[in-house]
Amino acid sequence: MAGPAAATSSPPRRNRRGLSLPVFRPVELATLVDAVPAGRQWLFETKYDGYRCLAAIAGDQVRLYTRAGNDWTSQFATVVPALSKLTTGTALIDGEICAFKDGRTDFSALKDALSNGDPLVYFAFDLLEQDGEDLAGLPLLDRKERLKKLLGMPNRDAPIQFSDHIRGRGEEVFAEMCRLGLEGVIAKRVDAPYYGERTKAWLKVKCLHRQEFVIGGWRPSEKRNRFASLLLGTWEGDKLVYHGRVGTGFNEKSGAELQRELDARASDQDPFATVPRDIVRRAKWVKPELVAEIAFTEFTPDGALRHPSFLGLRGDKSARSIVVEEPTPLAEATDPAPKKAAPPAAAVTELTEAEGMAAAEREHVRLTSPDRVEYPSQGVTKGMLAAYYAAVAHRMLPYAANRPLSLVRCPQGRAKYCFFQKHDSGGFPDAFKTVEIAEKDGKLQDYFYIDDLAGLIAGVQMNVLEFHLWGSSRNDVERPERLIFDIDPDPSVDFTAVRAAAEEIRQALGRIGLETFPMLTGGKGVHVIAPIQPGAEWPEVKAFCKSFAQKLAADAPERFVANMSKAQRKGRMFVDYLRNARGATAIAPWSTRSRDGAPVAFPVTWDELRTVRAAKAFPISVAAARASESDPWTGYFSLHQTITSRMRAAVGLT
Repeated sequence: MAGPAAATSSPPRRNRRGLSLPVFRPVELATLVDAVPAGRQWLFETKYDGYRCLAAIAGDQVRLYTRAGNDWTSQFATVVPALSKLTTGTALIDGEICAFKDGRTDFSALKDALSNGDPLVYFAFDLLEQDGEDLAGLPLLDRKERLKKLLGMPNRDAPIQFSDHIRGRGEEVFAEMCRLGLEGVIAKRVDAPYYGERTKAWLKVKCLHRQEFVIGGWRPSEKRNRFASLLLGTWEGDKLVYHGRVGTGFNEKSGAELQRELDARASDQDPFATVPRDIVRRAKWVKPELVAEIAFTEFTPDGALRHPSFLGLRGDKSARSIVVEEPTPLAEATDPAPKKAAPPAAAVTELTEAEGMAAAEREHVRLTSPDRVEYPSQGVTKGMLAAYYAAVAHRMLPYAANRPLSLVRCPQGRAKYCFFQKHDSGGFPDAFKTVEIAEKDGKLQDYFYIDDLAGLIAGVQMNVLEFHLWGSSRNDVERPERLIFDIDPDPSVDFTAVRAAAEEIRQALGRIGLETFPMLTGGKGVHVIAPIQPGAEWPEVKAFCKSFAQKLAADAPERFVANMSKAQRKGRMFVDYLRNARGATAIAPWSTRSRDGAPVAFPVTWDELRTVRAAKAFPISVAAARASESDPWTGYFSLHQTITSRMRAAVGLT
């Protein structure tokens, strides 16, 4: 989920009147389902056939962004004049850029319009910010009402249109959309805030089958000096799986343009895992970089497309992110009222495989398969992860270097099998180092540690998606350097309560003389961390933390438990003190997490924690942008606090 308010990697742009241009934030995406939800808690909008577009406005200044955060103001230039006259203040609008054919939005027509500079239409369906006020936490109906008022009453030919909706009556709306030949409907919960990720508060139901496929090759035409059909596939892990050919949907102009794109990517290597022998004989291969939007009636039993038709190339999606889009059963997708809150605006850094490869070369680490997808839903690749760690290493390493590690490795990406590893089993690059540590039985084992960016990138090479730290240095493993309290909420507990719990722990520790720092875990909770001087040994530190957690639970049993039992945690929060033990680990600040959304365990200030609405608030693109700002934990290493006898007495230890 996207990050907190005012999170910018550079000063906001200001226009002549001093208005700050709103920054890009990750957009909300809908989950594909197999049926239409019922009830008045849902509203229904047209599923437009175009390019997603976030419009940032400050008076007459306008910036238009794709769903990936790319600035396409020049590509969508025909709608800029109308947007520049929309308000004398500021606004951040979510919508879809479209073109029409036969009275319907049409992706092929949009591609032609972009090539020819023809007029476009922007359908606005959400308002995320207005005049400096973050609206993302408001219910959808309230946001749409404010958007409608902002847009006024544009005539039917205006380039900016309000995306109207119908509340309830979903089956009727869907049937009518399909009768009119439209793509389908988007169902949205009327009470939901705005999420910067794929969510079940927005659902999409399609009338026809269509999705993106990767072009891996082509077969030549006997009649034209170009291709006759394109060879299509999707990714399954590291394999490009063949799904058949498409030979319709092209005209002479689009066919010639596409042939130039194919020729520029010519390759001698077959990119597919397997292809039928009769196809291979006449196939011309290309690097699997182009993404095609394809309409089709169904998949055949062997996975090929039936009656496919080419609609156009997509420039807003990474080829490595393209997988078969399977609809979720409606019963699994329609949760009760949403519990997560919405993310405010945040700046993002575009992370590229080229930057990751360049960083690996500078650090003399071999990085193979940089285009392998680690996070399928976001299209985040191995090379992009290397670029992320290169961007944040100067922030992460002071907290993570020279400490024993446990790793979460995901050899096939986060959506597949992952496992913990704490001992060196061989095969790791030299930049990943080891230290001998005695186990409880006295036997020595090699534990991992890193001390530079090369080590982080070596972890990426070994498919490490999470770095977990001991609380002590490798040079003195018996004496911890921090106390950590992990607030682990029951699923029924709202994140607002987690924030409040973190503040309560901060104040309780502050009253006895310990200063603390908060960190979003990238999962469900918050870590409250108190750095200490390495004097006391593990048993003493664990006893102190246990007594503190038990006292907290005794004082507020309706909210806290100090027992890890999930049954006892129902409706409450477990104050996990068990990480304060020899050999126990906790997620490293700035480490990625092996969770959907590519979130990061992110350190924040106490002031900022009050504005954050989820523990997964920082995806890697937002965290990378924040790394160029000041360290949110300023003063962490200048503290010289220890556990005193007065502190022990305060938590009930004698």
